[in-house]
Amino acid sequence: MIKEIREHRSIRSYKDDPVPDEILSEILAAGTRASNTGNMQLYSMVVTRDPGMREKLAPCHFNQPCAVQAPVLITFCADIHRFSLWCRQRGAEPAYDNFAWFVNAATDALLASQNVALEAEAHGLGICYLGTTIYTAERIARILELPAGVVPVTVMTIGYPALDPGLTDRLPLEGVVHYEKYEDYSPERIDSIWAEKEASEETVKLLDTNGLPNLARIFTERRYKAEDNVAISRSYLEFIREKGFFNQ
Repeated sequence: MIKEIREHRSIRSYKDDPVPDEILSEILAAGTRASNTGNMQLYSMVVTRDPGMREKLAPCHFNQPCAVQAPVLITFCADIHRFSLWCRQRGAEPAYDNFAWFVNAATDALLASQNVALEAEAHGLGICYLGTTIYTAERIARILELPAGVVPVTVMTIGYPALDPGLTDRLPLEGVVHYEKYEDYSPERIDSIWAEKEASEETVKLLDTNGLPNLARIFTERRYKAEDNVAISRSYLEFIREKGFFNQ
């Protein structure tokens, strides 16, 4: 069982064992206790356990093994739909169909997801966030039948780990923390912050595999290329617009 937040690691291989209903309920309940905007809870969690539904969703996540193997997928959605319905049923006219409230709702969804992650790990389960969510948000929305005002923000896999991977590296604390005001990064400070990561055995292997001279080039030329970034941004922005977050 993971006992400390500092021991968190992404789990990408799962056993076939199902997550018991009572444990899943506790995990989801923990999600609802997350901080949120105005106590409005502008998010929804769509839990997918049915093998047929998981099979439909797997291509949206490029059939990654974790997305295929995990017994539970949770799609965390920014959701102004439910709150707006409640307002109208009470004779109040909502005005949340704009970008500011997409940001609020997306923040709520991500805060809830982190509570879910922590509670799942406290029960000895593993989790993995799927960054593919915004790549294929429109397809996910069709499969899950999400109405206007509801947009997928992230997906989490949950299950019992089949493997226990080591911790991945992180930048040192001084690389990401600023006291009192933002202190910009000098070239020397950039070198210092990334020194350990660039010298790691994993990086050496990546450089050899990719035939590139440094880790930054792997990110910009292999993992997150300019043309892909632009295409994904345009697609997700247009989808958010279609879902009614730019009406005002």
